[in-house]
Amino acid sequence: MALGLTGYVIVAVLLLTVTAFFMARGRANVSAGGDIRLLHSLPNYYGYNAAMFTAVPALGVFAIWMLAQPLMIENSVFKLIPEQMVSEGSSRGLVMSDVRRVAEGLDIAVERGALTAEEANSIRTEFRDVREILGDVGVALGSNVEAEVLYAAQEYRSRSASGTFGMTIVVLGLALIGAAASLFVTNADFRARNTVERGALVLLILAASLAILTTVGIVLSMLFETFNFFRMHPWTDFFFGGSWAPNFRGNSDLSILPLLWGTLYISIIALLVAVPIGLFAAIYLSEYAGPKVRSAAKPLLEILAGIPTIVYGLFALLTVGPALVSVFGRGEEGLLGVEWMSGATAVLTAGLVMGIMLIPFVSSLSDDIINAVPQAMRDGSFGLGATHSETIRQVVLPAALPGIVGAVLLAASRAIGETMIVVLGAGAIAKFSLNPLEAMTTITTRIVSQLTGDTDFASPETLVAFALGLTLFVLTLGLNVLALYIVRKYREQYE
Repeated sequence: MALGLTGYVIVAVLLLTVTAFFMARGRANVSAGGDIRLLHSLPNYYGYNAAMFTAVPALGVFAIWMLAQPLMIENSVFKLIPEQMVSEGSSRGLVMSDVRRVAEGLDIAVERGALTAEEANSIRTEFRDVREILGDVGVALGSNVEAEVLYAAQEYRSRSASGTFGMTIVVLGLALIGAAASLFVTNADFRARNTVERGALVLLILAASLAILTTVGIVLSMLFETFNFFRMHPWTDFFFGGSWAPNFRGNSDLSILPLLWGTLYISIIALLVAVPIGLFAAIYLSEYAGPKVRSAAKPLLEILAGIPTIVYGLFALLTVGPALVSVFGRGEEGLLGVEWMSGATAVLTAGLVMGIMLIPFVSSLSDDIINAVPQAMRDGSFGLGATHSETIRQVVLPAALPGIVGAVLLAASRAIGETMIVVLGAGAIAKFSLNPLEAMTTITTRIVSQLTGDTDFASPETLVAFALGLTLFVLTLGLNVLALYIVRKYREQYE
């Protein structure tokens, strides 16, 4: 019911917006006596102004309301849950998950006629088997519904319905007020074009601010949980310890150094694969390939960037890893006759596949940067008698070097943040080793591991994922900022 109502609200706002557009446009023409030369702006601008004041405030409040309402209702409903239900081996997240599941089940039961709206609000576990009723409509519950959870679910439904009804009144009221106000000010002398352009500028600023606010929100969310982690676990062990051995029963060793070493080791191998191949491909495409070859080869090369990383991970696990084992492993059966590699998961496996994934990043960016080198520099080199290869080595590449370095740094930040390839190809052992044929793990892999399953975010073994995430964020952000700075300096130099 609530979802249907929100859909009707959006449709109603859009209909009001279209109606306000044509009414304002017609009102402007009437105020000018049918002569548009007497209007300050073109007739459509008056319609755009009315549509903007009708839709933007209403839809903005609608979006904020839909985001804030579940959080507010959840916080208020959680206060109805007895403390002993949370303390007895459960958590707030698990209890509220049960409440939401029961509330959704009651909504489905009402929609399918298994319960009336009054029964859904008044049903009690001591009189009827709620689990059986919900099971009959396809909502499976792991255990019997407790009375406290059922009561909280009924309150959740009631407050959600009230909130949605209130949102409907507010949103439609704002749309009507905006439409009426815009029609009231519409006349031949009204500067509609200026108002619309200022409104468009405000929307653009809000869009730009949204990206910044999202980044700030991500950082703050990780910061708060990281502070909670360091209140439970010494920061000296996290930054300077030598082992990673989480134990949810306590006494865990949670040092980032073994994970950081595995991350950097795999990233270095990936860059050793991606940078030469990507750079050579970029040189060929920009300096040697003809237009037909370039138009066909570059899109084919960039297809690699569109392949999902889980596919690369499966490729590492099923193809590259076994191929490396056939060379470096299995004792006398291996091509080298020694068993240096005991399994398909290893640093080299993940590094090679990640390097293949990064080739289009390096080649595409380097190709654009090399093409940006002024042709006059090449012509001057040719005029002095240099060959094509000498011009590339001594003129083009030195001129494009700052941009190429920026491309490499961007590829490095992409490699450091990769997850699925290292999950499937590198293994899960946190240790210090120089042997690329051994299994290791990375920061992203451990974040996934620590947050997998039912977690209450109350133990250092869980909260450490946020400290790892914040460290990874700072590392990749620093590389991105450095790369963008280098590329910007390069563009300023040659544009």
